[in-house]
Amino acid sequence: MDLNQIKKLVSDAKVYWKRPMPGRYMPFKEIFAYSFGGIGMYFMIYCIQQLTLSTTNLIIGNAIGIEPNFMYILYALSIIISFPCTAIRANIIDNARSKKGKYRPYMLYMAFPTALIVVGMVWTPYEMISSQIVKGIIVLLFNVGIQFFYMFFYEGYENLIMVLSPDSQERTDVLTIKSIVYSLAPSIATAVLPIVASWVTDDGSITDLNVYRVLYPPFAIIGLICTVYIYANTQEKIVQAKTHVVRIKFMDALRAVAKNKLFWVISLAGWVGFLENTYGQMLNWCYEYHSKGSISPAAYSILGLIVGNANLWGMLAAPFAIRKWGKKKVVIVTNILNAAFLALLYPVVRSEPEQMIWAIAMVLFMNYLMTSFGVVLTPAMNADMRDYQQYITGERIDGMFSTVGLIGTVITLATSGIVPAVYESLGINETVLQNRMNEIVEITGKTAQDMGQSAYNVLYLPDIFKEVFTVIVILSVVGAVMNVIPFFFYDMTENRQRGIIKVLQLRALFEDYGNNVLRDRDVVETIDMIEESAAFVKAQPKDLPAMKAAIKAAGSKEEKKAARKAYKGAVEYNNNIEIAGIVMEEMTKFSRPEWQYKLAQAKKLADAGLDGLTADSDETLQKALADAKAMPKGTKVQKEERSAAITSAKDRIYSKRVINEKHGGHIEPFDTSVFESLFEREDNNLAERTRLEEERSAAKKEKDRQRLEQIKTELQKLKEEKKVIDADIKKATDENSYYNKLAKPYIDAVKLVKQAENYTHYEDIKNLYDGAKQRNEEAMRLEEEKARALAAEQKAMKEKLKAEKAQKKADKKNDKADKKDVRKSGKDSKKK
Repeated sequence: MDLNQIKKLVSDAKVYWKRPMPGRYMPFKEIFAYSFGGIGMYFMIYCIQQLTLSTTNLIIGNAIGIEPNFMYILYALSIIISFPCTAIRANIIDNARSKKGKYRPYMLYMAFPTALIVVGMVWTPYEMISSQIVKGIIVLLFNVGIQFFYMFFYEGYENLIMVLSPDSQERTDVLTIKSIVYSLAPSIATAVLPIVASWVTDDGSITDLNVYRVLYPPFAIIGLICTVYIYANTQEKIVQAKTHVVRIKFMDALRAVAKNKLFWVISLAGWVGFLENTYGQMLNWCYEYHSKGSISPAAYSILGLIVGNANLWGMLAAPFAIRKWGKKKVVIVTNILNAAFLALLYPVVRSEPEQMIWAIAMVLFMNYLMTSFGVVLTPAMNADMRDYQQYITGERIDGMFSTVGLIGTVITLATSGIVPAVYESLGINETVLQNRMNEIVEITGKTAQDMGQSAYNVLYLPDIFKEVFTVIVILSVVGAVMNVIPFFFYDMTENRQRGIIKVLQLRALFEDYGNNVLRDRDVVETIDMIEESAAFVKAQPKDLPAMKAAIKAAGSKEEKKAARKAYKGAVEYNNNIEIAGIVMEEMTKFSRPEWQYKLAQAKKLADAGLDGLTADSDETLQKALADAKAMPKGTKVQKEERSAAITSAKDRIYSKRVINEKHGGHIEPFDTSVFESLFEREDNNLAERTRLEEERSAAKKEKDRQRLEQIKTELQKLKEEKKVIDADIKKATDENSYYNKLAKPYIDAVKLVKQAENYTHYEDIKNLYDGAKQRNEEAMRLEEEKARALAAEQKAMKEKLKAEKAQKKADKKNDKADKKDVRKSGKDSKKK
C-alpha cells in the first residue's frame, strides 16, 4: 500500500466514518470497532484457549499437574458434555427474537461469566489438593462453564461478521483488518509470558501456576471493556426480506445442513487433519525442558514475538492472494507448503543442534506464515458456506452448523486419544517418572517432590525429549497432508458466490413486493443489478489469452502497463458475464421446462390445500420419487435441482404416511398469529419488570421498605407470569414446528407459486424505478444535510465548550490574582 492509497483510506474513513461507502455495508466506525475491539476480545479468548481441556494442554498438564491419560478422560467427558450445550446454544441463537441482533447480545452478556471462569480457574489452590480426581473434577467443572458461556461469547464475536455485511469481499477485507489487529493480543501475551515468569519464579519456569495468576486476570478485564465497545458500535445486517420470519425445526435444519457440500468439505479437512496440531507445544517444551539454560527469558520473549509476527504477514497477504487466485487455490497451496515446512523440523530434532530452539523457531515462523492465511480464509469460506445455505434453503440457520459439527466432535473424541497414547508409549507416564526421578533431579537441581507434580517432567531426560520431538514432527506432517486433501473438492468460486448474493437480493425484492413492503433503495439497487445482468448476459467474453499475449508482446514500459490494465479490465468484464448468467438463470427459471413442471405440481398441491398432502396415491408419490432420481445431473445446477426434487418427493411420502397414521388423514393449519399475542405479553412483562427494577433502585436510595416489599411481591408475580409465557411460547413453537414439518410440501408449494407470481411482476416493479430513484436520492440528500447539520452543530458545540473552558480558566486566574491583591492590600494596611 503506497502513500496515496493510505491518504485515500484516511480520507474515505473521514467521509464514511458513520455511513458505508457506495456498494458497501459497513461504515469505518463499525470496521474500527469490530477490528480494534478484537484486541481486547482476544486477550480473553487467548486465556480461555490456554485453559480449555485438550490432550496437550500446558497449564492443565504441566502447571496444575493432571496426568496425560487422566487428562484425556477429562477431555472425553468435556466433549460428551458439550453435545447438549452445543444443541442448546444452536437452538437459542437460531430462534432468537432480540431487537438487539442475532449475535451481539450473546457476545455482551456472556463476557462477564467468561471473565469469571478465567480468574477462577487460575486462582483455585490446586497445590493444596493432593487428589488427582478432585483436581480433575474442578478442571472439568470450569470447562463445562467454558462449553456454555465462553462458546456463546466466542461464536457471538466470530459470527458477527456474517451479519455485518452480506458482501463476501467486504467480509474478507474486514476480517483481514480484524485478524491483523487482534493478532497483537496473543503475540503480546506470548511475549510477556516468559518475562512475567522470570519475575514470579526463581528459574523462569512457565509451568508454574502463579505465573498465570498474575497474567490472566488483567487480560480478562481488558476483554470485558472491549466487548462493551464492540457491542455499542456495531449493527447487524442480513440480506433477507423485511417480512421474513425464521421458523426452524431442529431436525429439518440438521437435514438441510447435512446436504451442504461446502460444510462437509471444510469440516472434513479439520477432522482428518487432527494430527497437524501435535507440534503446538514444541517451542514451549523446547524452552522449558531443553534450552532454558541457554536462552534468557527476554530472548525467549523476543523469539516468541518474531515467530508470532509471521501471522501478521500471512494475514496481510491473504486478501490479495484471494483476489488473484481465489480461496480454493490459496488454501490448497498454503496447506501443501505448511506440510513441507513442518517436514523441515525432522532433521533439526534428529541432529539436536546446540541452539535447537532458534532452528525450531525459524521453521515454525514459516509454518505460522502459512497457517495464518487460514485466519482469513476459514471465516471467509464459512461465510460463503452460509450464503450458499441460504441460497439453497431460503433460511440462515447459522447455529445449526455447530450442531451438525457434533459429528466432528465425536470423531475428534476418538482420534484425540492417539496423541496421549503415543506420549505414554514414549515414556511420559508416572512409571518412567518415578524410575528415573534421580536423573531428573540431577539435571534440574530441583527436589523430587517438585518434579513429581507432573509426568511431563520426564522431558528433561535428553533421550525421551529427542524421541518425543521426532514423533511429534512425523505426526504433524501426516496431519498437514491429510488436511489439504478435502479442499480439492471445494467448488464455490468467487464469481458464483457473488452471483448467489445477487440472487438473494432479487429474491428479497420480489418477496417484499408480494408483501407490499418495498423500499425505494432496494428497488433502485436491485433493478440496476438485474438490468446490468441482462445486458452482460448477452455480451461476448473477451479473448483473455490474446490479451495476455499482448502484454508479453508490448515493447515499452507504458505499453505493458496499458496492456496489463486492459487485461485486468477484461478479466472483470468476463467475471461480470459469468455472474450475470447466474442472476438471469434465476430470473428466467420459470420459463424452463423442468421448472414449469415443478410449478404445475406446486399449483396442483397449493390449490388442493392441506388435504392435497394425502390425495395422491402411494404409486403416484413413488413415481414422483423415481422421476426425481432419473433427472439429469450433468451440471452443478442440474445436481442441485435433482437433489431438491428428491427431497421434495420424500417429504410428500413422509407427510402422507404420518398424517394418515396419526391424524386420520387431515391436519389443520397452525395459526401463527398466536405468536403476536405471546410476544406482546413477553414484551409487556419485560417492560414492567424493567420499570419495577428502576423503582426498586429509587426505593433503595429513599430507604422506603414498604415500597420495596411491594415491588418484591410484584416482581415475583411477574417472574411467575414469565414462566407461564415461556411455557406457552415453547408449546406454540413446538406445535408450529410439528405442523411445518408435516405440511412442508404444501408450504413449499405455496411459496413456489407465490414466488412465480411475484416474478411475473418485474415490469410492474421496474415501472416504480424512476419514482423510487428520485425519492431515494432525495432521502440520501436529506440524510447528508442532516449529517452536515449535525457535524456543524458538533463543531459549534466543541468551539463553545473550548471557549467556556478558556473563560473558566481565565476567571480562575483572575480570581487568584484578585485574592493575591486582597492579601497584599491587607498586609500593606497592617504595615501602615
